[in-house]
Amino acid sequence: MLNSVTVTPRRTRLTRDDRRRQLVGIGLAKLVDRPIHELSVDEVAAEAGISRSLLFHYFPTKADFYRECIAAAGRRILRNTAPDPDLPPAEQVRSMVRLFAEQIDRRRAFYLSLLHGTGAGDVAVVEVYDDIWDRATRRVLTCLDLGPEHADVVHAWWMYVEDRALSWSGRPADRRTRTAEELVDHGVAALHALVALR
Repeated sequence: MLNSVTVTPRRTRLTRDDRRRQLVGIGLAKLVDRPIHELSVDEVAAEAGISRSLLFHYFPTKADFYRECIAAAGRRILRNTAPDPDLPPAEQVRSMVRLFAEQIDRRRAFYLSLLHGTGAGDVAVVEVYDDIWDRATRRVLTCLDLGPEHADVVHAWWMYVEDRALSWSGRPADRRTRTAEELVDHGVAALHALVALR
């Protein structure tokens, strides 16, 4: 009769960058169902199998960890709303508006708590938010071959699109006054009208 031997799996030591990515990934997953200010670093550390004090070895303060999570969420929003570069320019713009509206519709509470929640007074959080819109603005400028003199107009247009998408997604589907495609049509028409006014 053979003796059974229990083998304890060897814990893999992560590099500093890998550990930071792991912790931010856990934080992002938890942000799906709670606002940023309710994110518990104790829970994140426990899920990663490390102590709270070790988490603070990778992120000096809770605010630093929160900012990294917000920045990662911003990068995810930009990835999820990136148009297919093979589409004609006009279709790329439509695609950006559609993908953005769909993103907000799917994760409205998450979006509101992340970008308009209690962190709004934190300068670093505001910088992350501004960076998202600067990149989104540059996408439109590049796509439509517009010069930098149009940057303010396109940035303001994105704020308008965001407001329309938040209002639209805040109503039950059967009480929306526009279809998703009508919302996209409206957003695109608003962009062309603003560019023409400049």
